[in-house]
Amino acid sequence: MPQAAADTPTAQVRPAWARVRNLGGVALVVALLWWLGTGPALTALRNIDTPAVVAALLLGALSTVCCAWRWRLVAEGLGVRLPLGTAVADSYRAVFLNATLPGGVLGDVHRAVRHGREAGNAGRAVRAVVWERTAGQVVQVTLAAVLLLALPSPARPWLPAATALAVAVALGVLLLARALPRSGPSRRARALRAAAADVRAGLLTRRTGPGVLLASVVAVLGHLGTFVVAARVAGATAPLAQLVPLTLLALLAMGLPANVAGFGPREGVAAWAFGAAGLGAAQGVSTALVYGALVVLAALPGAAVLLLRRRPARPPRWARGRTVNQGGSAAVPAAGLAGSA
Repeated sequence: MPQAAADTPTAQVRPAWARVRNLGGVALVVALLWWLGTGPALTALRNIDTPAVVAALLLGALSTVCCAWRWRLVAEGLGVRLPLGTAVADSYRAVFLNATLPGGVLGDVHRAVRHGREAGNAGRAVRAVVWERTAGQVVQVTLAAVLLLALPSPARPWLPAATALAVAVALGVLLLARALPRSGPSRRARALRAAAADVRAGLLTRRTGPGVLLASVVAVLGHLGTFVVAARVAGATAPLAQLVPLTLLALLAMGLPANVAGFGPREGVAAWAFGAAGLGAAQGVSTALVYGALVVLAALPGAAVLLLRRRPARPPRWARGRTVNQGGSAAVPAAGLAGSA
């Protein structure tokens, strides 16, 4: 009798690798604090005051509402109804779960699945979250490239090569997608047709495109503003023109595989960037740790949403009695939810 799929070597290796990856973020921060000392980080954390918390809450609200609006635009572009109030509440809950649970994407998985159950179309609901997160990541990387090219930073010497490589990879993916057959009954052809239709309807129409772009830019600026607040709390006195590129590099690092909400790579890149800029690696680590604390505080409204919605999910009024077309609801792997913006 064959073994169950859960007992296969691949299934056993994946959880082990996830644990190693998560512990890696913790190990990196511990190593940095051992090397630099805990004094500066503890002092910076103690310096978090009411104005900093209020600023983090306001900037977090701005980013969360923009991300919820982007989600609503993409979802309704794909034909799945999503009221803005529901999107904001679910986005806050996702931010809280992403900031407190390993992996950094469990909140997005939760909101995608919940929305699919409420709307009666799990496939399109999951794809809406995948595409809106992808759009956010693309805008974040593009905005980062523009700012890093315009402002001095330790990464400037490598920017031309990195930009050329990114453009080459993007063109290669585009050419490969165009070369693959889109007609016929194969799974690959169906997936390509569904992806192309999703991008056109959810991201590139006159109704969705400008809103998705605007919401993504404002959301990134909100996160960047929170990082600047964290740097000031940690004692950084450098001008904004010098500080913004450093915090932006640390923000980009949060998209790497990590422990919780970028914990680990964020501190490592901040230590390198601040150190290379002459501000001190200790100040970089302190800034990153303060940012992490402010993000958790700004996500606390999501904890309230989570507690209020612990009851069994019930279809909202707008979804009751509706018959939703199930066509085109091909499954999308949860791995596509990775990333933060």
